[in-house]
Amino acid sequence: MKTVAIQGIRGAYHDIAARRYFEENYKEEIEIFPCKQFRDVVSAVRRDSNIVGIMAIENTIAGSLLQNYELIRESDLVVIGEQKLHISHCLAVLPEDTMETVTEVNSHPIALMQCSDFLNTLLRIKIVEGDDTALSAKIIAENQLQGHAAICSRDAAELYGLKVIAESVETNKRNFTRFLLLANRWLAEELVKESEIDKTSVVFTLPHTEGSLSKILTILSFYDINLTKIQSLPILGREWEYLFYVDLTFKSLLKYKQGLDAIRPLTKEFRILGEYKEKN
Repeated sequence: MKTVAIQGIRGAYHDIAARRYFEENYKEEIEIFPCKQFRDVVSAVRRDSNIVGIMAIENTIAGSLLQNYELIRESDLVVIGEQKLHISHCLAVLPEDTMETVTEVNSHPIALMQCSDFLNTLLRIKIVEGDDTALSAKIIAENQLQGHAAICSRDAAELYGLKVIAESVETNKRNFTRFLLLANRWLAEELVKESEIDKTSVVFTLPHTEGSLSKILTILSFYDINLTKIQSLPILGREWEYLFYVDLTFKSLLKYKQGLDAIRPLTKEFRILGEYKEKN
């Protein structure tokens, strides 16, 4: 049984994504190692080489989590996989409460933001930000907070014995989050088979010269390597220089390796963050 470090607690979306990843890929149950912050997830994996981490990297509504790109780059951890999860929020209360008795709604600030249209229909309701969606549900249940409601997953509501009084309260129903799985290098070699990889995440800088990025893209296209995401971040203290985080997919392992060999001389600080199987 694998231990997976997550930001949050049982019932959080990181928990759901981690369980689905290991069920779908390894038919394996997992044990959760809860962490308060994403930085704690990285620290947990670095301390114990048997622990795998999971970290949200982008959301179709909120966009990229830029700080998580940096956490991965600064660590010596390897991306071993990805999981995509449809995020559907519900409103959950104690069994004796109803919509009419709710006076306060608690949840993570991003979840509250994603449910703004629904929340605007609740008159005279106090909105309170918390550390985590599932933790909001757990606090209501453990402290028997009548009149309090949590915006959380249905899994969290059921786990902590709350009653769901509203389903799919998110404003945009096309709400998906992509998560990355992280591991130490030796565990990555055990879990990821080279014959199965068809995606990679890399990071590099480029010389501040005309057409430097265009040349990289042209070479990747020549080797039939598809760019699925590119994210740039300014480098602190180095004016007008950027880190480029790039996700690439490919069908031919040989062409992929040839393509990377071709672009390396044109980049600086090139690093493969991980090679893994794409999640469709």
